[in-house]
Amino acid sequence: MESTELQLQFFQQIKNRIPAHVSLVDEIAELLNISTDSAYRRIRGDKQISLQEVQLISRHYKISLDQLMGLESNSITFYGNLVNKETFDFEKYLTDMLYQFEMINHFTEKTFYFEAKDIPPFHHFQSPQLAAFKYYFWMRTFIKDSVCTKKPFEEARDYLIEHLHHIGKKIISTYTKIPSVELWNVETVNSTIQQMEFYKGAGVFTDKATSAMLFDELINLVAHFEAEATAGEKFLIGTQPIGNKDNFKLFINEVMMGHNTTLVNTVDSRFCFINHNVLNYMITYDKKFCDYTFDAQQNLMAKSTMISTVSEKERSKFFKMLRDKITRRKNGEANY
Repeated sequence: MESTELQLQFFQQIKNRIPAHVSLVDEIAELLNISTDSAYRRIRGDKQISLQEVQLISRHYKISLDQLMGLESNSITFYGNLVNKETFDFEKYLTDMLYQFEMINHFTEKTFYFEAKDIPPFHHFQSPQLAAFKYYFWMRTFIKDSVCTKKPFEEARDYLIEHLHHIGKKIISTYTKIPSVELWNVETVNSTIQQMEFYKGAGVFTDKATSAMLFDELINLVAHFEAEATAGEKFLIGTQPIGNKDNFKLFINEVMMGHNTTLVNTVDSRFCFINHNVLNYMITYDKKFCDYTFDAQQNLMAKSTMISTVSEKERSKFFKMLRDKITRRKNGEANY
């Protein structure tokens, strides 16, 4: 392949990864600290880019040169920052999540697929109480945050709501605007239930009413999921659907659900987010991996039952099972 053609493909890959409203020329000019005219000449292939520029651009846009050059390799490149317990900043973590959702939302055409072994974390942001519980659980159990490890949930709750929930609300508000497909099963609520049970048994709640309140909040959130599935549209608790039909499709699968995987499908590209060790998430633009994931999710959907807007009987049955499961745990019954 000629070097000019390779350079054109290189910039085309970048163009496919950025929303339509973003100027590729301005992005490259700023990144390389050159004029827009110089950026134009590189993008058109009139001026050859240096290896140093290739390295800088590839690192910034997460471009695999092996894939670009057609090199056969079994390696798949993922990008992400592993959580460092010593320097972890939850507000920054949520701000980065918000940035990812805003970036996805800016694509003209997009679909967000989520294979949900657990309730997608951002859904908890609909409820300030559930959001605070999740923040507290993550920071106490996984980050070993000095404040949360020393204070019971009730003492930390107001602080967490005040400092973090405004970002969480922006995240879920942005997500409601993105056309999405979610794949659930009856086990999807288990991890949240187990976390509540764990803290209740560990004496982390100082008020006996706290546990019941959180279970009620989860029941209310499940009721909202059912309302969204009925409308075929995502919307915030306390509001009504606005007629944005088909921006939410929910499938249930009785047996096949292995992990939490997100795939974003746009007109020109696909990219995947893989959850790792609770709080970490990694992203890949690897075409082979993303195409494989897309096909696997399509196959899973074909073996699942769509319950949004259709299959009213199945939808009612599914959400009743979830509510009954949560109610049993609230009442201290053993069976899930």
